[in-house]
Amino acid sequence: MQPETLALHAAELSVYGSVASPIVLSTTYERDADNQLVSEYFYSRTGHPNRQAFEQIVSALEGGTVAAAFASGNAATQAVMHALAPGDHVIAPVDIYFGTRAVIESLYTRWGLQVSFVDTTDLDAIKAAWQPTTKLVWIETPSNPRLRITDIAAAAELAHARGALLAADNTWATPICTRPFEHGADIVMHSTTKYFGGHSDTLSGLIVMRDSNEFFERIRTMQTIGGTGAAPFDCWLLQRSVATMAVRVERQSQSAAQLAEALSQHTRIANVNYPGLASHAGHAIAARQMRPFGGMLSIEVAGGAEEALRMIGKVQLFKRATSLGGVESLIEHRASVEGPQSKTPPNLLRVSVGLEHADDLLADLLQALD
Repeated sequence: MQPETLALHAAELSVYGSVASPIVLSTTYERDADNQLVSEYFYSRTGHPNRQAFEQIVSALEGGTVAAAFASGNAATQAVMHALAPGDHVIAPVDIYFGTRAVIESLYTRWGLQVSFVDTTDLDAIKAAWQPTTKLVWIETPSNPRLRITDIAAAAELAHARGALLAADNTWATPICTRPFEHGADIVMHSTTKYFGGHSDTLSGLIVMRDSNEFFERIRTMQTIGGTGAAPFDCWLLQRSVATMAVRVERQSQSAAQLAEALSQHTRIANVNYPGLASHAGHAIAARQMRPFGGMLSIEVAGGAEEALRMIGKVQLFKRATSLGGVESLIEHRASVEGPQSKTPPNLLRVSVGLEHADDLLADLLQALD
């Protein structure tokens, strides 16, 4: 089935013939007179109908086997790192979501995890960083916030040849644009707060795996015993929203492509980072593994941080806010958000394109520039 169909029918919950799925808020589940569970559920920390339904939907959309939904994207990332062992080594991108870097450096390097941040678009850089203890290669494609493109198939082949797993953060692309398992990935991570939620009103994350194995059981243990699983109401909101994700992402991608093309020709824009542009360094790889090219772009404003901040101070339709993937368009100065340790260029603005008309969004950016 196509994504639009899977999103609606991969996991249908019904009570009394209801078309809309219900929310099951119970924290505990009854046993019968023989002390046997009436259903497969025991206690909501270990599982509940809404979480299971959402996990099934995303697993189907990604083409995976098993999935685990968490209370946030960072919690999902943490579960993967926790499934490793002290002393294990991870290779991750230099251009990476700062929350992922924080999980690794703030929580797990103190716990004994080793990490090397490299340019994962360069396979030689991955090879050069390899250690005998390397167990995981973590990639983002497109990366956050510079939209660099890593060749998933090539990175997976390299990792597998050396006995490691490949994990792909697919938050920005979504399974509508990219299905990493088709290119050899072992693990797919989503901050489902973003495009899956789609309305900036729920916080959540999810891990999907191509195979059900011991590594996934460690992830599941972090969810259930660690108590980091997504709550029923959040899962219900996600299931509601994922039904429209395909049409939202298609429209957002069309608009983002239009904005990227126009802004790339503007004299006050030093650079536009968007993999759909033929001028993008990763365009050829993106065209092989990504269609459409997504609703995210970043722009580097000529004149440095001062001009970038002046520009976002003038926008009228775009909201100056963190996050992405919602129906409303957002813009933010990433270096300010990430703080003094930021690796992001000080003139970069990250743009999440919403569902407003592309002509109106472009007019807003142009008037802010001019």
